[in-house]
Amino acid sequence: MKKFVISIISGFALAALFLASCSQASTSSQGSLNILASTTFLADIAQNVAGHRAQVTSLVPVGADPHEYQTAPSDVTKITASNVLILNGVEYEHFIKPLLDNAGGQRLVITASDGLEARMMPDETNTGQLAGDPHMWLDPNRVVRYVENIRDGLIKSDPHGADVYKTNAEAYIAQLKVLDAWIMAQVKIIPVEHRLLVTNHDAMGYFADRYGFTIIATVIPSVSTDASTSAKQLAEVIDQIKSSGAPAIFLGEVENPNLANQIAAETGAKVINDLHLESLTDGPPAGTYLDMMKYNVTQIVDALK
Repeated sequence: MKKFVISIISGFALAALFLASCSQASTSSQGSLNILASTTFLADIAQNVAGHRAQVTSLVPVGADPHEYQTAPSDVTKITASNVLILNGVEYEHFIKPLLDNAGGQRLVITASDGLEARMMPDETNTGQLAGDPHMWLDPNRVVRYVENIRDGLIKSDPHGADVYKTNAEAYIAQLKVLDAWIMAQVKIIPVEHRLLVTNHDAMGYFADRYGFTIIATVIPSVSTDASTSAKQLAEVIDQIKSSGAPAIFLGEVENPNLANQIAAETGAKVINDLHLESLTDGPPAGTYLDMMKYNVTQIVDALK
């Protein structure tokens, strides 16, 4: 009987050690972070840094326009559950402050664009003021800083994962540099005089600066899609397209194409309305940030070459 009891106790002890070992293995492979990013492209970038140590989710769902995003009560719950929150910054997440005010718990907030200088544009919602352009992710070289900021934030939150985050960040930065070189090569296909961009809202300034495009006109003269344009501004856009010979108007797939279609009818320009500028897609063609950029560049080159 005594031997039987000892055998049972030994069995429980071995089971406990086994479970503890499994728990430690799970912690080391998944970490203890609950990472929430504001947008799908930020979630993908962050996932490449986090790797197997954590799952990164997006607050704004696939296909939604962050400029016009309407928050839901469930968003507060998601933020409350997070211990790391990743934002783009430069006022891109205009909806975030009330959510943070109502969320409980403690979390590290990583601003991906920290340390980058923003382009300053006239603020159409506040006459006479300037607003920073948040669309830095459309230049992969700036995303390198995003990756570095995310890496440093994750190391601060999870020091035991430092080696993983450093290795993953280094590998992803290498992919960003390959992407940049690929875009440079693709743009060379377009004659210099044809590197003209007409956009629906002012989203592609960093992209244009990096790759040698000239922005001829913007249908909605704002860094936000949640803005409007006047009849006078519309007439000016039509004149600018006619005088420059710009062959296309480029829109993100979440943007309303009505004004662009009106302008196209007046100028003969094509409307390319399926760029993915603010959101990834659920699978192809823009299921990752790298794929999103490749798809957009292919559409632009095909329209302008």
